This record gives sequence, C-alpha cells and structure tokens, in this order.
Amino acid sequence: MKIKVDYDVCEANAVCMGLAPDVFEVDEDDNLHVLLPEPPRETLDRVRHAVRSCPKAALSLHDE
Repeated sequence: MKIKVDYDVCEANAVCMGLAPDVFEVDEDDNLHVLLPEPPRETLDRVRHAVRSCPKAALSLHDE
C-alpha cells in the first residue's frame, strides 16, 4: 500500500498526524510530510483510519 496526498487540497490540519504520528508529520510551516509513504503492515489500520478521518479527503491509499 502506498499513501498519496493531494497537496492542492490538503490544509495540514494534522488530524492524520494525531492518529499516526510515526507516518505523518506537519511541520511548523504547516506542510504535511509523509514519513513512511509505504507504511508497514502493522500500521495500516491506523493509516486507514487517518485517511478516512482527513477533513479535506486529501489522503488516499493505493495498492502498488
């Protein structure tokens, strides 16, 4: 699975970071960084939850 971000839509609300801080990070300039673009299997439940919880629907997961 690979995380994709639509940066044109993302508002860096940090909801994803709150749910999966080892995978997502929002820096002090409000830029979202995906720390693990292909997250390990043990994090996928949290990553899926973060993707579903994004208030702008800027995140998605894709089979690669």
